[in-house]
Amino acid sequence: PTKNLGAIGDGGAILLDDRRLHERLRAYRQYGWGAARVSQTVGACSRLDELQAAILRVKLARLERDNARRRQIAALYQEHLAPLPLILPWLRPDALPVFHQYVLRSSQRDALRAGLDRRGVNTNIHYPVPVHLQPAYRGRVALGPSALPRTERVAGEVLSLPMYPQLSDRQIERVCSAVSEACREM
Repeated sequence: PTKNLGAIGDGGAILLDDRRLHERLRAYRQYGWGAARVSQTVGACSRLDELQAAILRVKLARLERDNARRRQIAALYQEHLAPLPLILPWLRPDALPVFHQYVLRSSQRDALRAGLDRRGVNTNIHYPVPVHLQPAYRGRVALGPSALPRTERVAGEVLSLPMYPQLSDRQIERVCSAVSEACREM
């Protein structure tokens, strides 16, 4: 429900202009099959079913409107939260963000999150562990703890506020009030 363009189940798309890679990915999405349904390579069952495609087709027509609403929500967050002791998203003047997430930073993130939770505001920490510290990448990335101190610090500060196009201005004001109250408690 929080994706900019999400179905009611799994789905995805890959756009590319490399014919060889296109054929490899086409085979991968369906058991690695080549001609005559013979698995020539390792693959998965990763096809977009018709129901998901139908839903996405309808939602695609609303994507631009929904992304515009996300920008409005982010602008309201920026305006209301600017006076608080938080680090808000930096917006490039030459970019048009779609705000899949609205992520702020606080050196007292856990206290802020607890204060918001007490006030009924759901938050998330989407990426709590930097890639170079993820168990799956141990030994694959030639970096260990403290190798990227800024990244590790930021991972302990990030907090995602509610962000989806159906948020009303009243709900956004409620979130901002809760953030303000929680900051006063810190």
